[in-house]
Amino acid sequence: MTYTVHILSDSLGETAEMVARAAIAQFDGEGFRIERLPRVRTVDELRTAVRSHCGRWCLFVYTLVDESLRAEMAALCAEGVNGVDVLGPAVGTLARVTGMRPSGEPGAIRRTDEEYFERIEAMEFAVKHDDGRNPQDLPEADVVLIGVSRSSKTPLAMYLAFKGYRAANVPLTPGTDPPEELFSVDPRRVFGLVTSARVLQEIRTERMRELGTFVPRYADLEAIERELEEARAVMRRIGCIVVHTDNRAIEEAAQEVIRHLEGGLSESD
Repeated sequence: MTYTVHILSDSLGETAEMVARAAIAQFDGEGFRIERLPRVRTVDELRTAVRSHCGRWCLFVYTLVDESLRAEMAALCAEGVNGVDVLGPAVGTLARVTGMRPSGEPGAIRRTDEEYFERIEAMEFAVKHDDGRNPQDLPEADVVLIGVSRSSKTPLAMYLAFKGYRAANVPLTPGTDPPEELFSVDPRRVFGLVTSARVLQEIRTERMRELGTFVPRYADLEAIERELEEARAVMRRIGCIVVHTDNRAIEEAAQEVIRHLEGGLSESD
C-alpha cells in the first residue's frame, strides 16, 4: 500500500514538505508519496481541500500561519483527520514567551531567504572588487572604501558585505593614480580610511615579520607619513567622509560607515 502525505499550506508548503520528507525517511520511502496543496487562503478552501483528499488513510502535514485556518484544521483533526501542525506549536510558544504577536503572513520566511541571498551576493561582490580589482564596476557599489595599505580596507569591506552592502575597496598607492572610475562614484558612498603613522608602522612591521620578507620603506615612518598625506589629498579631491580606523574594532568602524551612508543618502534622496 502507498500512503499519500498531503502537504497543506497557506503559502507554498516548502517547510511542511521538508518535515514530511525527514519523517518519511525513517520508514520505507517507497511506501509514501507526497502531494502539495498550496495557497489555501480561506476556511472554505481548507475544508474542500481536506474533504476532497481525505480517504481512509488520510495524512496531512500542514503549515498554516492564519489563526482562523489553523483553528479550523485543529477542529477537523479533532473530528478524525490525521494531521501534524508544523508551525503552530512553535509560533504559539514564541508568542507566549516573548509577548509578541505573530504577523500571520504566509510566506514570510521567503523574505528571510531573500535577505540571505542578498548577503551572499554582497560577499561575492566584495571578493570580486577587493584591492582595486574590476574598477569599472565601482559605480555599482553601495560603498567604496579607499586608503593606504593595511588601513583595514578588506576586513571592513567584508564585514559590510556580511551586512548586505556591496562593498569595494581601492588601495591608494604612492606615485600611482587611483582609477578614474573612483571619481564618478557618488562621494556619499566613498569612505576614506585613515590611521596614525605609528600604528601603520607597527602593523606593517609585524606583517613583514609574519611573511618573512622585507619591503624597502614599507614600514619607514617618514614614508608612511608622506603616503598618508597623499591619500588625504585624494580624499579631499573626492570630498568623501574620512573614518579613523586606528585602535577601533571593525564593527565600530562599520557602524560609523553605515550611519553616514544611510543618513547621508536619505537626507539628500
